[in-house]
Amino acid sequence: MRYPVIIEKSGESSFFVSFPDIPEALTQGDTLEEALTMGRDALETALEFYFEDERTVPLPSKPKPDQFVVELSPSLWAKVLLLNEMVLQNMRPADLARKLSVRPQEVTRLMNLKHATKIDTISSAFNAMGKTLEFVVASNHA
Repeated sequence: MRYPVIIEKSGESSFFVSFPDIPEALTQGDTLEEALTMGRDALETALEFYFEDERTVPLPSKPKPDQFVVELSPSLWAKVLLLNEMVLQNMRPADLARKLSVRPQEVTRLMNLKHATKIDTISSAFNAMGKTLEFVVASNHA
């Protein structure tokens, strides 16, 4: 759930930000801190395009030593994995709604990156598709 970031100095006081795994996510900032903050926003905005188009989100590559990363929240990451599984299974949101016995609007909210969704709800969606959502606790330096 940690996407590597490429930060390049652009001019005297600007930093250009890109993501090797999500080429649509591009931005810049006047300081390194601002560039990273803008990078997080650009990444999340780019992910919305994948959701709108119902296409697979590329998984993050392994960051190089000392490379900056942007970490997605666990619920956002779970939604990315859910979208990828739906694409893999060729399942439309309406199909998932039927499997969950809910209104299609509830699946629309579930797939909205800006809508806060309980992790239990996302887990139920995976279960309806014959999958299990599991968590692993790992070192921050892995």
